[in-house]
Order: sequence, then structure tokens, then C-alpha cells
Amino acid sequence: MKKLLAQIAKFGVVGVIAFLIDFAIYTTLNIIFRKTGFAESFPNYYLISGFCGFVISLIANYILSMKYVFVRRDDMSRRKEFLIFVGLSIIGLIINEICLYVCMNVIYEHWAWLKGWMSVGFAETFFKLFATGVVMVYNFISRKIFLEKKEDK
Repeated sequence: MKKLLAQIAKFGVVGVIAFLIDFAIYTTLNIIFRKTGFAESFPNYYLISGFCGFVISLIANYILSMKYVFVRRDDMSRRKEFLIFVGLSIIGLIINEICLYVCMNVIYEHWAWLKGWMSVGFAETFFKLFATGVVMVYNFISRKIFLEKKEDK
């Protein structure tokens, strides 16, 4: 149990680093898109921002996760390992994008009291944090199952 808790803590640190990369790119692109007028012509601009941040943070997350969090499997090449990591992450990306879409387009856009309480920028940030939490749980479980070396008993 101690080993699992230590692994979860390391995963958390790696996740925070990956999140900071993802969030910085997401926020920066959202600001750029709003200031340049792109947001008016493409109202779902935040999905592009979310995609870009997610993909760039994926690379950092892979490197850090396989170096510090998970024990590499002896029966799997680095290429196969990376492809599985990317595949699992694509599912995470889909979960992330669905969360952002539902939160912004279904909840935020249709609940007037919420729009009165939250600015668009705050809503984007709040819902991104929510989506990140959902994806983080999925990522740990899926990577533990598919990528980590199984302990000999």
C-alpha cells in the first residue's frame, strides 16, 4: 500500500507539471484567440486551445511518467509503449474535450444564473480544472493497467 501511495504521489507531481504546461498553453491560446477576433468567427475556439495544450503536455507527461512513476515492462518496446501511451492519452483527450464541450456549451451557455455569476474566462478556467481532474483519474488507472510491469507474487 505504501508503494502505491508513493506512486500516486509521484503521478500527482508529474500530473501537476503536465497540467501547468497544458493550462499555460490553453490559457495563452484562449487569450490570443479572443484578442485577435478568432473567437467571434469560431465560437468553440477553446476546443482548439484544449487540444494544443493537451498534445504538448502529453509528450512531457510520457517522458516524466515512464522515467519516474511507472516501472517499464520488459516485454514491451519503447515504441509500443509510446503508442499505447498515446492511444490511452487520445481517449483522455476525448474525455477532456467532451467535458469542456458539455460544461461550456451545455451547462454554461444555457444556465443564465451561471453566466451572471461567472465570466467566460473564469468559466473556461473552472471547467478546465474539472476536466483535468476527470482525465487524471482515468490516466492513472489506464496507465497502471496497460503500461506498468506487473509485480511478481
